[in-house]
Order: sequence, then C-alpha cells, then structure tokens
Amino acid sequence: MAFEKTITDGAMGEITEKKSRFIASIQPVSTEEEAVAFITAQKKKYYDARHNCSAYIIGRNGENKKSSDDGEPSGTAGRPMLEVLEREGIYNVCVVVTRYFGGTLLGTGGLVRAYQGATKEALANCNFLTRNVGTLVTIDIPYTLLGKVQYLCSEKEIPVVETRYETNITMTLVFPAGREDELSGEFIRISDGTLTPELGDQIEYAVKKDGVLLF
Repeated sequence: MAFEKTITDGAMGEITEKKSRFIASIQPVSTEEEAVAFITAQKKKYYDARHNCSAYIIGRNGENKKSSDDGEPSGTAGRPMLEVLEREGIYNVCVVVTRYFGGTLLGTGGLVRAYQGATKEALANCNFLTRNVGTLVTIDIPYTLLGKVQYLCSEKEIPVVETRYETNITMTLVFPAGREDELSGEFIRISDGTLTPELGDQIEYAVKKDGVLLF
C-alpha cells in the first residue's frame, strides 16, 4: 500500500467516554527514532495517566509501522489507532492517545471506538500535504518563449519550483512521474525543437497555494 499524505505540523484532539479522557497528540516524524522520542516525550508529559497508547507509520510504502496498547487489552488501542492512519493514507506520522481512567470500564468495543475517535479528532485539526513523485527538471528559455512556456505549465499542470531571470530565463520544474517523455515532447513542440528539458533526480513534492515543496 502506497501512502500519499503527510501532516505539516503537530495537533491535538480530545474526547470523553464515560468520564475517561482520551487525549490524542499527533506529530510528523521521518524516522523511527523521532517517533520513539515523541512517544517518550508524551509519556513524560502525561506521566500520571493510566495509559499512553501509540501508533506510527514511517515511509511512503509503510515500511515501518508499529503500535502499542500500553497496558490496554490487546488490540483495543494501538492497532485501531494505526488503522485510522492507514485508512487516511497518512505516513511519516506518529500519534499518542493518553487515557485518564474515569472509573467505568468501556469494554473492548468501547475502547476501540474511543481510541479511534480521539485519533480522528487530532487528525481533524491537522494540515495535510499530498506527496507526489516526480522528476526535477531545469530548462533555459529565451525571453521570447516565456509566455508559451508559462501557458504550457499551466495547461499541463507542471509545477514550477523556481524561475531565475538572467541573460536567459532558467526555470526549475517538476515533471510528474510517468509523464517525463510526454512533457519533454511538449516543450520541443512549442519551441520548434529549440527547448530541451534537462531531467534530473526523482524527488517527492507537494503543491501548495504559495508554491511547490520538495522533500
């Protein structure tokens, strides 16, 4: 399974079930070490809580996934939290749900719903980026062709990373994966063969309102 979304920053969410508080804290992470450090920090922060259950997914293909029930009945906390992240298609993320026991047992189904509900509350407060795979491209453009190139980029949804205005114009673009030959051909077509895109490394990127973010 390939995941497509990440979160841009941390967030929190909280629900209450039969007087038990479930506080979800979520954080972007890129390595298992970062995930473990975040879990450890939350356990210290909520040292007086009954449980600090956790789940994380590292890697675009979910190469590293782990969850912990932290003393709750097996399969009632960490795994259900992990399933929420999987269904949302989120990776490089870690969530910790802290439970302050309210005195009433919730049962297996109640625990699953509560831990998933708290995780969803935290996700509702997150900002997301959709990550894509593409090839970084540079191209030198004479000023006379700038209008055609800008129109092509808009028409074909080619992300523009940077434009430098010197003797000629140098543009850094991203060709979405699988469209490299098609888009290179379009540049050759609009310039009667004078423009040759220089293909570079394959990268991950996300398109934002104010530009393109490279990973």
